[in-house]
Amino acid sequence: MFKHFSKVLAEIASGAPFDLAAAFANDQSRESRYTLAAGGLHLNYAQQFIDDAALNACAHFLDEQKFRSKIEAMFQGQKINVTENRAVLHTALRSEDKTPLVVDEQNVREEIAVEFAKMADFVEQVYQEGRYTDIVNLGIGGSDLGPRMVVRALRYDWQNKVRVHFVSNVDGTDMFETLQGLNPDTTLFILASKSFTTQETLLNAETAKTWLGARKVADHFIAITSKPEAAMAWGIKADKIFAMWDFVGGRYSLWSVIGLPIALAVGMDNFKRLLKGAYQMDQHFRTAPWRENMPMLLALIALINQNGLGAQSHAILPYDQTLELFPAYLQQTDMESNGKRATLQNEPVDYQTGVALWGGVGTNGQHAFHQLLHQGTLNIPIDFILPLQPRHPYQSHHEVLVANCLAQKEALLIGRQTNELYRNMPGNRPVNLITLPELNPETLGALIALYEHKIFVQSLLWDINAFDQFGVELGKELAQKFLNAS
Repeated sequence: MFKHFSKVLAEIASGAPFDLAAAFANDQSRESRYTLAAGGLHLNYAQQFIDDAALNACAHFLDEQKFRSKIEAMFQGQKINVTENRAVLHTALRSEDKTPLVVDEQNVREEIAVEFAKMADFVEQVYQEGRYTDIVNLGIGGSDLGPRMVVRALRYDWQNKVRVHFVSNVDGTDMFETLQGLNPDTTLFILASKSFTTQETLLNAETAKTWLGARKVADHFIAITSKPEAAMAWGIKADKIFAMWDFVGGRYSLWSVIGLPIALAVGMDNFKRLLKGAYQMDQHFRTAPWRENMPMLLALIALINQNGLGAQSHAILPYDQTLELFPAYLQQTDMESNGKRATLQNEPVDYQTGVALWGGVGTNGQHAFHQLLHQGTLNIPIDFILPLQPRHPYQSHHEVLVANCLAQKEALLIGRQTNELYRNMPGNRPVNLITLPELNPETLGALIALYEHKIFVQSLLWDINAFDQFGVELGKELAQKFLNAS
């Protein structure tokens, strides 16, 4: 598919360099026309190297390629993860549709409902009994970063029934520092490993078992895995084991029972609100016309910047302290999904896929890497993410924060020209601005789903599989070889 789409990109990128300031000056309605709303979010993409002709050319291409059917294939449970022969149904975890969705002769909606009911009962039990003061999630990759990011982001929704901690790194410092000050009698560990063979997670679990001393493992451990027999052999009770499925990839699994730490931190009702926000974005993605489709526009803009204009990286800059882990979360989701060099037809790609995604939070970045954004020789596309209302009581702080975000966006547009070259800033930098009325479970769910679908669209246009991750395997194998030799 990309070979055809590259012709569209080449046409868009041809001609004189795009002058953003001139585009705004020549079109007083550009700001409003290149803004849209979905799922409680607003996207302003007016500060991008696009015009109506470019957007219309992209929309025409998508219609020619019957692109809607490729999207529907995921929602309908077709096995679009072709290298592993799996369906991709993280969207089913948050769906409000009750129509049976059958994969391998199983109605996955029923399976999901059973696990969510079990999850809700467990959260209520922990809250009511008051036996545990601290929950420690042991996982890595998708079993850690997604839940960790959401728990941090929803700080103002914590129920304060238990304290939730995360240990992922095999470096013993991670476990050592987390366990300091915890009481073994009142600590519960969540062992989150789909295969129940993850080296880092199992070693951390063994360390936790030793830390518990003579206390029963069955009283202080639960498991989230697709291998219940292995969990029971390890010492975890059958009724304390939650299911994972092959149709949910790790980096897309926070919506599943992997999200149990989220539910324990913010309550099951708020976890359901998170799902609801994502579902609203799913529905928008499935039905909105291409020119009004937020994930589609983000994906098209990204490919124009990268494959059309040669951008090598992308910056995610949230102006909200609770979103400090969001760039790292997206880094995993995007780079693990689309860091591929083979097409769906098992042929080598001869074009750039994936992107180096990075970022940081708020005004901290202004005193660090923003120097490169303004005066560096690299032209780095940027997504600013800005909640318009704070959930803390310090309104004056938020006013300064908003002013700084908007000022950065404008400075990246207009730049500055003086006779002193070392003061010059070229401007003309591509920027998206995503605003939220406030950061809450619904808007966070929509925000995460927005980027999931953007990543998926990019993979379809690049003709690669976004849902396997064979690139992580070789290092694991070699580490075992070195470990055996030591």
